[in-house]
This record gives sequence, structure tokens and C-alpha cells, in this order.
Amino acid sequence: MAIDFTNLGDHITSLERFQAKWRMIDDLYGAIPDEYKKLLKPMDVDASRFLWNYLDIKNLHYDIPFKKDFFSTIDKTKVMQDDQHEIKEWLYQRGLPFEKEVFLCWQPTEAMIVPWKLLLKYFDHFGAGDLTIFEPNLQWAILYYQEEEIYFGSKKDFKPSNDSNDYNFIW
Repeated sequence: MAIDFTNLGDHITSLERFQAKWRMIDDLYGAIPDEYKKLLKPMDVDASRFLWNYLDIKNLHYDIPFKKDFFSTIDKTKVMQDDQHEIKEWLYQRGLPFEKEVFLCWQPTEAMIVPWKLLLKYFDHFGAGDLTIFEPNLQWAILYYQEEEIYFGSKKDFKPSNDSNDYNFIW
């Protein structure tokens, strides 16, 4: 049976089998409490490849951070040392419902589904390396770039923040 967004739930694996589990259990980041780990839905390799290929087919990152004219608005911020509160606030201001499940894609073999609220609370556990966060209809997406930059693209009108105007972004 071909994998699609309707049957991704059949491809959830255990956190113990997930290649990038260190992001959630490593004491360096402060392990995510067990009560929240239950909300994590790590994808198996086949589902992870499906999500990776979906983004590739849609050409989301054809241009960096996003394909030209894919989104009507792009906002960005810089992740600085010890500014977790500011980043959480910046993410919160995207206006997404807390209960919304979002898709996280790091590599062709590493993907996960998490509630937006959990991502907000523990974003520093998820952001190591390049990470694309999105919903299936791609009305919006986030690129957490490994050089400590975050880009938010939206097809809806969205007023970009001015928080990082003084920073010279890579893209």
C-alpha cells in the first residue's frame, strides 16, 4: 500500500527505534518529560522518505529558504544563545492552533509528527541541524536552518516581525 497523508499513522515507530531519538532523550538538552514523549509520533523510514519526497516534489526548497513566490510572506529570525523565550514567542506569534499536528522533516530517514504546542515548548530539542516544519497543504512552512536562522513562509497575509532587521541573514 502506498504511503500518503491518510495512512501515516500506520507508520509511527517507537521513540527507541527512531534514529534521532537523542534529540528528545539527551540530557544535554534536558530530556523531554515522559508525559510529553507520548505525544511524539516518530515516523518509520518509509514514511520519512514519503515526507522528504513530498517536499522535494513540491519544490519547497528549490530556492533557499523557499521556492521563489511559493509563499506571499516570509519572516525570519536569528537564534541567539540564551534567547529561548524570544524564539518561543516568535514561533507563538505565527498564530497556529496549539492542538495542530505539524510535520517535522530533518533528513530522508528522519521525520516526526508533533503537536504545535509541544514544538513551542521544546523547540530547542528539535532544532539541531536543518529542519522543515509544515502542514500537508503547505499553507505555511518553517525552515530551521543549521546556522541558527529560522524562516517562516505563509501563503496568507502575515506581518513580518522587525526583530532581526539588524542581522545579516545568509539567505
